[in-house]
Amino acid sequence: MHLPLLALETWRPCWSKPGQHVIVEHDQVLVASPQAVANGIRPGMRRASVSALAPDAVLHERDLIKEAAALDSVALALLHYTPEVAHAEESSLLLDVSASLRMFGGRLALTRRVRAAIATLGFTCRIGTGPTAQGAWLLARFALTENSSTCRRVITLATLTRRLNALPYAVLPSARPYLDWLDGIGCRTLGDLRKLPRAGLQRRADRTLLNALDRAYGEAPELFEWIPAPPSFTACLEMPDRIEQADMVLFGARRLLLQLCGWLVARQLAVSRFVLLLEHERVHYSNAAAVPPTPVEISLAEPAWHDEHLVRLLKERLGRLQLTAPVIAIRLEAAQIEAMLPPTESLFPEPGGTPADFNQLLELLTARLGAERVLTPAPIEDHRPEVHNAWAPALTGPHKAGQMPPDVERPSWLLKQPIALLLRDNRPFYGSPLRLIGGPERIECGWWDSALVVRDYFVAQGAQETGGACYWIYRERTGDDPRWYLHGLFG
Repeated sequence: MHLPLLALETWRPCWSKPGQHVIVEHDQVLVASPQAVANGIRPGMRRASVSALAPDAVLHERDLIKEAAALDSVALALLHYTPEVAHAEESSLLLDVSASLRMFGGRLALTRRVRAAIATLGFTCRIGTGPTAQGAWLLARFALTENSSTCRRVITLATLTRRLNALPYAVLPSARPYLDWLDGIGCRTLGDLRKLPRAGLQRRADRTLLNALDRAYGEAPELFEWIPAPPSFTACLEMPDRIEQADMVLFGARRLLLQLCGWLVARQLAVSRFVLLLEHERVHYSNAAAVPPTPVEISLAEPAWHDEHLVRLLKERLGRLQLTAPVIAIRLEAAQIEAMLPPTESLFPEPGGTPADFNQLLELLTARLGAERVLTPAPIEDHRPEVHNAWAPALTGPHKAGQMPPDVERPSWLLKQPIALLLRDNRPFYGSPLRLIGGPERIECGWWDSALVVRDYFVAQGAQETGGACYWIYRERTGDDPRWYLHGLFG
């Protein structure tokens, strides 16, 4: 089954700015915004008629280069649902979703997801489904012409034949050059066109018309040139206006992330680091000084390819960002990619969540608080606690290092500077007399870098009336008068 998508990028855009907007080509109206349509502006009108009906309407010249770029961006995003996407006539796309229906919950669910993705990219569409691509394309095209939501979803070839027979023949592009002749002989629908003698129709028209009919009705094979995913990913988007708050960039970044995820799925890859570059407008026009782009880098603890998670991380980062100048364009780059490894489904759920859930929590905390505030242990090969107990940003991963013996009892919370303890009745005192319940652990090292330590470490516990907290203390064994210090706390 094919799900051809009629994506009308410039013909039916989602107007980002309110008001009366009209797209024109060769002095004729192609499409108008809902506000302009309410004032009587229709496709085919001249510029002068538009100015008379709506003097405040904004006229936009058709840009074929931007149309092609928009269609490519839509095709790249739709690769998330199927690798078989092809260009078709009149700015449309064809999707073969035969192998994708079960994965995405069926035909209707997949159609809703495709429509939502198109809307996120800033466009509207008409969708037709059918057992042949050409037939589904005709159903979608007729729904666009008549602004109808019926006769667009067909499952069996017999139903498709009945629906196509009722369509006006003018919906078929190859039949439009022969409108006068076909109208003159009383031909009105595709069914009437098929009843004509094939030999006579081929003599009066070209073979293209018959081939299109045969492909639509499933009587001839259909060949497609599928759109390949590019070897690397980078995408740009111009802002509709000057953006002065960083969180307002998210609506455009979401469009680029949809394209990124489509590219990742098509290439069977996952992204572990991507960069969103915010392009600024010039501030000092006198000396033409340019403000360098602001990079917003997102690192992930685990490679991902789902747009919801990437959007959530980017939203947290943009909410903490202060812009140095207004943003006029954005560019998204996949900085680090890896092979996609789909998660394996376990028979029994893991208690406390999966490793992927934990990694997503780390990514969200890092995006919200900053990499310098979300740390993970990165021990260094050294017996001195203040050297061994090192930390690194959680998303960069712990450094490779040697570990202490498993029978050594040490806390993770060390003080930056040890606190000298008082002695009362020859016992260390910290809020209350401390009772030694573990140790000693003797450490003598550091002679090679002039940072010699000679210490005996103990686990001590305070009095029960003060909470009974456990502390990590040591006794300095240098000098004639040994002193006690508090170096860490147990949780």
